[in-house]
Amino acid sequence: MKSLLALLSLVALPVLAAEPTLYGRYEYIALPEIGGEVLKAKMDTGALTASLSAKDIETFTRDGENWVRFRLATKDASNKVYEHKVARISKIKTRSEEDEEDKDVIEPTKRPVVDLELCLGNVKRTVEVNLTDRSSFNYPLLIGAKALREFGAAVNPARRFTADKPDC
Repeated sequence: MKSLLALLSLVALPVLAAEPTLYGRYEYIALPEIGGEVLKAKMDTGALTASLSAKDIETFTRDGENWVRFRLATKDASNKVYEHKVARISKIKTRSEEDEEDKDVIEPTKRPVVDLELCLGNVKRTVEVNLTDRSSFNYPLLIGAKALREFGAAVNPARRFTADKPDC
């Protein structure tokens, strides 16, 4: 009976998850598949997905699969064209600013999503990233909640650039 109780007490113990790594609101992230570019990223727990600033975004078919061709839309980006297989097309809901009478009108925009390797500190993960022109924003890369989960990250909005420069 004692051994059964001991076994039951072991089974009932909660499993402790690994502590998340604490990052600042802004971090440097490397893109190994995009020429090793290092970008300033905003860690945004309010966004669901990650977004990368891209321009000249063009979807096409290769061997029966959907692909996307694009250029980085960042200050110092080269004019290099990148091609990636499309993981899916996301529908992003944005409020219509033109319609004053009905502010609940939602206009979905479609964005190609690619699986990209990102390097944060010394941690490399593959995450879904949607492509959109973020050139009017201060940070060309937005890291949303899904990607933060992949990195096992927690965000302290009072801190900035807590991780070392990317080294993956």
